[in-house]
Amino acid sequence: MSSTVTITESTSASASQTQTQEQGQTQKQEQTQFQVQLRSADDGVLNWNVRKVEGLHQIPVFSDKEAERTWAKQHMAAAFRTFARLGWADGASGHISLRDPVNPDWFWINPYAKHFALIKASDLVLVDHHGRPVQPTPYKVNAAGFIIHSSIHRARPDIHAACHMHSPAGRAWSAFGRGIEMLNQDSCMFYKNLAVYEGFGGIVLAEEEGVRLAEALGKNCLNLILQNHGLLTCGSTVDEAAAYFIALERACANQILAESAAANGIAKKYVGAEEAEYTCKCTSTPGCAYMQFQPEFDLTVELSNGKVLE
Repeated sequence: MSSTVTITESTSASASQTQTQEQGQTQKQEQTQFQVQLRSADDGVLNWNVRKVEGLHQIPVFSDKEAERTWAKQHMAAAFRTFARLGWADGASGHISLRDPVNPDWFWINPYAKHFALIKASDLVLVDHHGRPVQPTPYKVNAAGFIIHSSIHRARPDIHAACHMHSPAGRAWSAFGRGIEMLNQDSCMFYKNLAVYEGFGGIVLAEEEGVRLAEALGKNCLNLILQNHGLLTCGSTVDEAAAYFIALERACANQILAESAAANGIAKKYVGAEEAEYTCKCTSTPGCAYMQFQPEFDLTVELSNGKVLE
């Protein structure tokens, strides 16, 4: 839905050369009208676009699938380095998966036991749904990571990327087996877009456990708290999934801080359901989440001197 506002712009133009101006000739006012589009939008928050019609949140579209594969792998590698910079690398634990743009039945995953801060696009491993590499690689793949992600990708064709890390706040809050409350604007990204997987089945080494995780995520939800385990976020792009992970980890940290204050007798105030739903609609679109990650991507590329893209 959009509305149009007409704005009148006044510009002064001299009616003659400088010599004439010195004689005191009056200036002529030219009135120019143009349209400003106020878009509510499909791509998220309200935004003003002067003389333009596109929204603020644009996800690149490719006609060349090989080019899209290269682009997606570079963003995936940057997500790992971003997570490392934020302090979420945890030994050999944690993984991101990416559905391959060329062959959607394959997906990319990180090499086992390689530090997130060192990952380059060329290090990523391409596997089929059985976890078998489909290209030569010197690396191995984490079996637990493969089972979690392959089950989700199989159950949800709309999900092209998934992130799972053992981040500090997410791991701590997962001990309660609860979702997060609508405490602030950022928490509202997860209004009716966050599920909880209750019941820890240990290290995920059985395919049945992966199927149960996919079932807990459901048909529409993109984010999951794994009780006594950590966080898992998904998206149509790796950028969207990474942006959700960053936001959910911080939302868990905020929840823990709020609970600490509440334990000392300070009452919490909540965002109303109507406001939370509207805020979620504005801030949790694929385009909005994609753009939310772009500053992190740019910084990561700069800090690596472009090496992450190799």
